[in-house]
Amino acid sequence: MVEVVDARGLSCPEPVLRTLEAIKALGKGELEIWVDNPTARENVIRAAKSLGWEVAEIKELPDSFKVVIRKS
Repeated sequence: MVEVVDARGLSCPEPVLRTLEAIKALGKGELEIWVDNPTARENVIRAAKSLGWEVAEIKELPDSFKVVIRKS
């Protein structure tokens, strides 16, 4: 099962902080993060990569972005 972080409507750094909390709790596996602005998307991606997580998918929707990260 994929863990989901819904950070839509939140201003930075809150999306990154929630992503980091989920990464810490999960340890490894797959995490789906939802944000609603490009800055949050890029900051989440940068934070995940800095901790060794792979960005598996980035999907842009009309009103949000889905970022899927994973670590084995």
